[in-house]
Amino acid sequence: MTDDFMGPPWQMDWRLDALAARDALPEHVRKMIDEARAELVTAKDPYFRGIETDADLPDSMTVGPARSSRPKGAHICSFDHGNGWLTYTFVSRAEDPQIIVEQVFWQ
Repeated sequence: MTDDFMGPPWQMDWRLDALAARDALPEHVRKMIDEARAELVTAKDPYFRGIETDADLPDSMTVGPARSSRPKGAHICSFDHGNGWLTYTFVSRAEDPQIIVEQVFWQ
């Protein structure tokens, strides 16, 4: 273990049902999910807290808390102009911080 700050790129883990849902989607949708993943794992703060912190995201993508009353809880990353999203949590433990994708959806 190191005393240095552990920052991006973050590790990302998938619940098995979320990974199965991702793998069942068409190829072009999986590419959009991979682009969303790349944005999340390289973000300084995967929860995009603060004002206009998600301004650097592509126009087709937004991030916000699933419940405004739980700003450190699950977040939703929408992609494809809101036609799809993935729900994730960020576990900010000191030794191995990671993003956990809980759900993937696209319509």
